[in-house]
Amino acid sequence: MSTNDPIRLMLVDDQELVRAGFAMVLDSTDDISVVAQAADGEEALAVLERTTVDVVLMDVRMPRLDGIEATRRAVAAHPGLRVVVLTTFDLDESVTAAIAAGASGFLLKDVAPQSLIEAVRTVYRGDSVVDPVSTRRLLRATAPLLAEPVSPRAPTPNAALAELTPRETEVLVLMGKGLTNSEIASDLFLSEATVKTHIGHVLAKTGSRSRVQAVALAFRTGLVS
Repeated sequence: MSTNDPIRLMLVDDQELVRAGFAMVLDSTDDISVVAQAADGEEALAVLERTTVDVVLMDVRMPRLDGIEATRRAVAAHPGLRVVVLTTFDLDESVTAAIAAGASGFLLKDVAPQSLIEAVRTVYRGDSVVDPVSTRRLLRATAPLLAEPVSPRAPTPNAALAELTPRETEVLVLMGKGLTNSEIASDLFLSEATVKTHIGHVLAKTGSRSRVQAVALAFRTGLVS
């Protein structure tokens, strides 16, 4: 996709009215296009097989196949796909499971329209959509789910951190503090492109499937408190 193309987004929610409302907000922008919708996880996976999507807004509780398992399968089948889970309640336990399954963050369904738009843009750029305060609460709830490495070949947590360069460690610490890519770039006097490269190295070296999982590792090992 060229830099001039809109972000291709799919809405997954069993409530048609919710999808319609979100679609109206998101399609009002020039850089986001709702290219698909689905009423449950099973339908979403089928749509992803025939439609190119950049970002998915995924409801957690749906019939047939819920958002947790749908997220796990979607992320595994489509590398680079960004999934944001939607919930009615802040830190619903199923949301923490979805984060462990590879989601890039979460939003409450009563999110303000402009915040929803900015969240989609943020996730597309590779950032998280969990604010610093919620990140700390999320990690406390998610830690038991992330107690084991995400890959059978992934190094142990402390060994994974030992593989990081000093600069990559600095970047991970700032990620743990809830800073966005642009804020990290400003703090370390780097370009955003360089920050993205460092984050990619952090994810690869720690065996993390998402930014949130890498931050969870940093908290779990004491790198960030």
